[in-house]
Amino acid sequence: AENDEEPVVLPAGFPNLLANGATGIAVGMATSIPPHNVAEVIDAARYLIDKPKATTEELMQFVQGPDFPTGGVIVEDRASMLEAYETGRGAFRMRARWHVEDTGRGTYQIIVTEIPYQVQKSRLLEKLSELLEAKKVPLLEDVRDESAEDVRLVLVPRAKTVEPDVLMESLFKTCDLETRFSMNMNVLHKGAPQVMGLRDVLQAYLDHRREVVVRRAEFRLDKIEKRLHILEGFLKAYLNIDEVIRIIRTEDEPKPVLMSRFKISDIQAEAILNLRLRALRKLEEMEIQGEHTKLTEERDELVKLLGSERRQWTRVSKELKAARDEFDPSTELGRRRATFEDAPTVDLAAALEATRPKEPVTVVLSAQGWIRGMKGHGLDPETIKFKEGDGPGFMEEVMSTDKLVFMSSDGRAFMLAADKLPGGRGHGEPIRLSIELEDNVAIVNMFKFDPERKRVMASSTGYGFVIPEAELESNRKAGKQIVNTGGGVLNVCVPFLGDMIAVVGTNRKMLIFPLKDLPEMPRGKGNKLQSYSGGAELADLITFDKRDGLIVVTGGRHRAFEEWKEWKGQRAQAGKVVPKGFPRTGTFSG
Repeated sequence: AENDEEPVVLPAGFPNLLANGATGIAVGMATSIPPHNVAEVIDAARYLIDKPKATTEELMQFVQGPDFPTGGVIVEDRASMLEAYETGRGAFRMRARWHVEDTGRGTYQIIVTEIPYQVQKSRLLEKLSELLEAKKVPLLEDVRDESAEDVRLVLVPRAKTVEPDVLMESLFKTCDLETRFSMNMNVLHKGAPQVMGLRDVLQAYLDHRREVVVRRAEFRLDKIEKRLHILEGFLKAYLNIDEVIRIIRTEDEPKPVLMSRFKISDIQAEAILNLRLRALRKLEEMEIQGEHTKLTEERDELVKLLGSERRQWTRVSKELKAARDEFDPSTELGRRRATFEDAPTVDLAAALEATRPKEPVTVVLSAQGWIRGMKGHGLDPETIKFKEGDGPGFMEEVMSTDKLVFMSSDGRAFMLAADKLPGGRGHGEPIRLSIELEDNVAIVNMFKFDPERKRVMASSTGYGFVIPEAELESNRKAGKQIVNTGGGVLNVCVPFLGDMIAVVGTNRKMLIFPLKDLPEMPRGKGNKLQSYSGGAELADLITFDKRDGLIVVTGGRHRAFEEWKEWKGQRAQAGKVVPKGFPRTGTFSG
């Protein structure tokens, strides 16, 4: 209707903003506040009344964290939640609630009874079905929805040897059985948007409740004052009832005569004139006297309330206590639904690795960059077929659970899993489909990844360094830049073995020096290994143990150079011409 008035604020009897939460997006700003347990929030608010300087950490004795109507388990650590409530910004990790159900003969199934807040069960089931079909959850065999009124999702493990914690951890990482609820307590306070922490939000609510108490008292006091004014006029009239009746009967305008005769106001005179004859009885006079006494007492209490801030806060606390009693945690309405747990430490990678079949594979990379994984070890290279015009490049015997590292001539490292390579039938497929290589860049080495090993990297410019093989790990298709080739190309990547290093240039000069003189680096250009002139470059290098001596491969045979010490010098020297019998290719591998 036209005369209806819309309230400016909701005088909520409990902290509605924190209890029910809020999410929304406006122009240039957004808010996201999770719901909380009513009793916990009220307890914190009442504590803040008693201790106005309470810290957020003290308030979190009461507000343990969000409380979601759909239940679930919150696995966010306390330090993270404290920071979120301190700043008003953060996130809370939520997980589904589950338990193990024994199905006999050593088998089991997992029953999910609560899913994270705002997760649609139908969408969750669709996602699980997609993961099963794509074989991205190797530990899960099947999922069934047996829900009626309550949620009941049945997860069947692939084998009875699969640990329940490991299975659930794999699902938490791949679907919405685990979600994050972001908190951004962006609120309008006194007409201006600002992000507030838990303490500030509670204080703003308490200030609002105190204002409600004061304004309600002022409103009631005004009504009482007006009513007392009229009652005082009635009492004067009853004391002089016969004179009042005479004036009303004989005077043409009795109101001014009453006002003058009994010293009453216009409002009082009007109220007297509106009295019914029935109200003139003695009993009515006694009721008016009783009402006057009662209202006078209430007025005195309201005056005391308005005159004392302490009384006002006591009233706010008392009203909050009454609201808390309705939402007591012992009741179905007020019980906490979401609980808190520490996320178990599970080595998921190791568990998934254990489920992968471990089979021998021979990885073949052709000279033109075609790659394939052929079953078995000990294959005869002569039986491996290549496309016309192509030929052998690299061959490595690995297990299907291994990873391979590919070093490119521009100094980048790439990594591929052996079991993800195309099969051995046919000629494989171009490696450029799996990694991003520039047109003028080639693969210069391929080897099985071993994070416990070290390697020596060197470029054609004669610079090199030692690198832990773990630094080569990369899951990016574009690879990881390892060697700054300085205008040259990466042409050597050998295992770190022994204590000496032998370097040979394209000028057929060789230099040997201690391997300890070479720095260990995670990436970079390295130090100069050998000096060249006349356009010569690094041709090859090899590491060896001085007790075994320098052994090279020439003509398919191993040959030891016992007089290697004659070529021993200091790093970065030019070296001496290679000894007789050195491979004609100018490299240590003949």
